[in-house]
Amino acid sequence: MSGPKKKILVTGASGLLGLNFALHSCEAYEIVGVVNRNLLQELPFAIVQRDFFVPGTAAALVDEIRPDAILNCAAMANIDSCEQNPEDARWINGMVPGFFAEAAGKRSIPIVHISTDAVFDGQASGPNGYSETDPVRPINSYAESKALGERNVLSANPDAIVARVNFFGWSISGRRSLSEFFYTNLKAGRVVSGFMDVFFSPLYVRDLSRILVRLLESSERGVFHVFGAKTLSKYDFGVEIAKAFGFNPENVRPTSWRDSGLATVRSPNLTMNIDRLTKFSGGNVPDAIAGIAGFRDDFKAGFPIKLWEHRWN
Repeated sequence: MSGPKKKILVTGASGLLGLNFALHSCEAYEIVGVVNRNLLQELPFAIVQRDFFVPGTAAALVDEIRPDAILNCAAMANIDSCEQNPEDARWINGMVPGFFAEAAGKRSIPIVHISTDAVFDGQASGPNGYSETDPVRPINSYAESKALGERNVLSANPDAIVARVNFFGWSISGRRSLSEFFYTNLKAGRVVSGFMDVFFSPLYVRDLSRILVRLLESSERGVFHVFGAKTLSKYDFGVEIAKAFGFNPENVRPTSWRDSGLATVRSPNLTMNIDRLTKFSGGNVPDAIAGIAGFRDDFKAGFPIKLWEHRWN
């Protein structure tokens, strides 16, 4: 007879990663998701609503829920919003993670904090990509706030894991990931731009969730790169989405990010070194191409519709 399930506290539970992680993990674990606004309904896991702008919320929440592990996905992730509201970004992305890490450390609770490849400027990646020990070089308010969060987490709790990630998948709004952007526009027959000069190494969110579960159960600590085994341009990513769904790949137009009119500068080459992840995973690290196949297969299985049913109307 099995014992009680371990309880994982998942912040940012209405976000792309938080919600997918919770849905994919709630059979094996007791999930308590945290949201800022009540955007979810009819979920197979518990939800609590908290405002992290209120000082003391993180520690009080950990005391109330008494989790066995914490996954901190809560973030201000819109780059332009962070540029417009840098103090809010600094608090949510930079300070709150440290509060959770401190609370977890005092109670000997494993914690994984979600960070980003955007802490690098994308200018100096070597042939093997940025490693966990390379110095960060943030180039916008979002990246600066996330870099601050990394420092505060590890300063407050050296046993914490800071997982730098880049991911895609289906979200509750249908508009949160690059994969959804390409899918929606290409399905409608629209021509869309794909940056030939911006490179990244994303994971499908389901693959990422599996790795994060293993990290929460592990004795790993410190900064950990959790990226796909393949680096590709955002143009190539769009073309692969088109091919996977049978759309016209010629509707993905190769362009430069410099000609995009984006309000905030981006990091152009985020090739990441995943030697540590490869060793941790026994050499079995999925790549973006396999992830796009999973993205398509989940669509065929009706997963986006099931996801959208959880939206609060």
